[in-house]
Amino acid sequence: MNKFEQLGLNESLLLAIKDLGFENPSEVQEKAIPVLLEQNTDLVALAQTGTGKTAAFGFPLIQKIDVEDRSTQALILSPTRELCLQITNEIKLYSKYIKGLNTVAIYGGASITEQAREIKRGAQVIVATPGRMQDMINRGLVNIKNINICVLDEADEMLNMGFYEDIVSILSDTPEDKNTWLFSATMPAEVARIAKKFMKEPAEVTVGHKNSGSKTVSHEFYLVNARDRYEALKRLADSNPDIFSVVFCRTKRDTQSVAEKLIEDGYNAAALHGDLSQAQRDGVMKSFRGRQIQMLVATDVAARGIDVDDITHVVNYQLPDEIETYNHRSGRTGRAGKTGTSIVIITKSELRKISAIERIIQQKFEEKTIPSGIEICEIQLLHLANKIKDTEVDHEIDNYLPAINDVLSDLDKDELIKKIVSVEFNRFLEYYKKKRDLSGSGERNERSSEPREFKAGDSVRYFINIGARDDFDWMQLKDFLKETLDLGRDDVFKVDVKEGFSFFNTDAEHMEKVMSVINGYDMNGRRINVEISKNDGGSRNSGRRDHNGRSGGRSSGGGFRGSRDGGSRNFTKRDSSSGSGERRRSSSSDAPKRERRSSGGESKGFFEKAKRSRRSE
Repeated sequence: MNKFEQLGLNESLLLAIKDLGFENPSEVQEKAIPVLLEQNTDLVALAQTGTGKTAAFGFPLIQKIDVEDRSTQALILSPTRELCLQITNEIKLYSKYIKGLNTVAIYGGASITEQAREIKRGAQVIVATPGRMQDMINRGLVNIKNINICVLDEADEMLNMGFYEDIVSILSDTPEDKNTWLFSATMPAEVARIAKKFMKEPAEVTVGHKNSGSKTVSHEFYLVNARDRYEALKRLADSNPDIFSVVFCRTKRDTQSVAEKLIEDGYNAAALHGDLSQAQRDGVMKSFRGRQIQMLVATDVAARGIDVDDITHVVNYQLPDEIETYNHRSGRTGRAGKTGTSIVIITKSELRKISAIERIIQQKFEEKTIPSGIEICEIQLLHLANKIKDTEVDHEIDNYLPAINDVLSDLDKDELIKKIVSVEFNRFLEYYKKKRDLSGSGERNERSSEPREFKAGDSVRYFINIGARDDFDWMQLKDFLKETLDLGRDDVFKVDVKEGFSFFNTDAEHMEKVMSVINGYDMNGRRINVEISKNDGGSRNSGRRDHNGRSGGRSSGGGFRGSRDGGSRNFTKRDSSSGSGERRRSSSSDAPKRERRSSGGESKGFFEKAKRSRRSE
């Protein structure tokens, strides 16, 4: 007897379950489905991503729908377009034998008129993102005043994305006597607040411990210098030849940059972030599901809709700002009972976050060292040998064997094997024999030129090799740094712009980020360099800043624009990208890889010219 039959599901659903090949319910399904079928109750279910939550609420929701009634009876809210479409598709698969049940997806990036038309035809179940749903309510295009069930899927992530007000507004437009089913991987304060405000004595289902990680995922971290982060990613990919992974970055800019560098270095990679159109996102996900893409570089928001089996690794290229988000990331692997690995690439200053994550997921990390070039070459060599051994022979080549044997007749077996392997292997050998060992690099000082050890509360003064000659004033340079480093308005201060170079300050906590992100930034062929100023003026105490981020008494950098004072020229720094002492002025005719939007508008000209093309060493 199929265990799903014991949960109380009707025959139509059991037929669909059989077609889908489901044999045994997952833990969250086994706990939640009987409760939701037997009782008209609110429910809070805490379970990790990949544990079968959609079926846990989908089966009982479908069974409770009256197909004779064409009005909207159930609303499912999810954080992203991808997840919205995924849930819609699964509800349709579950209800394939239930005639007359109509499920409609409501999300941004598609025609709101067409979506309204589908609802008007009769949609008993609506699956929606909060933003688009609120828009349709405001326009009077949808009526949810009489629904019986409201599901909040991935509730913690919806709130992390800033949808609290939308969710509260949407729920306020629903009847008080409906049942609310809240599914979440973690239970932060805002989720608890939603539950308290809109739910009455909810039943609770918890799979594992609250906020804990999946036991099928192992966790490891690699300590590196910030400047070695990308090189470490490459080595980890090369040391896992069959890697099928999601690589997480914090920002859209970093996501695009890392994906572009991986593609340039010959990896099957692509970016997934919010600036892509829906058609582009669909294309990327189709390629990823088909394994044409081996490394999908994504932001946390965009990755919410990823439901792909057999992901071997999750790589945290950068740790998330919210530690709880780590749980969502690692949940992309180790699904359906299979094992997976969550990798974290960190710098020394981030080590404290590992302990915080361990407390949340209730699992320990294993510290590992980045493989050496020789180790990677050994791994790749054995992988290639196995690949050759396991390759199926296409006997179409039999007709060509006499000619091939004639060409290779002077080679003995060992020599032939060496040559066959070398065809693929030589590129790894050539690359890695020139590379230094990254092992233990995270324990060294970031730059030998640092004038002293900086402590929390200090501010750091930097020298940067761009200035008024590059069409910057102090405000434009401040906006550029703030935008590029993804910092707040007051995090960059004491900006002094000279003719050919500039100075600026940040708090010491941002030092590592400044050194890793700005160094190597390419501006129309001009490589930007930043150093910690040896004349460390003002670095020990930043003092009070005005609304422009400047500190007391110092004239603004804007006052230096266009100046030709000889004193400034004595400090001119050689442009390392040109190989000479001359500075290269950026040309407005140079075509950028992609445009950059400015936050204010006053620096738009530069952002449209600048491009990010950081290269590994």
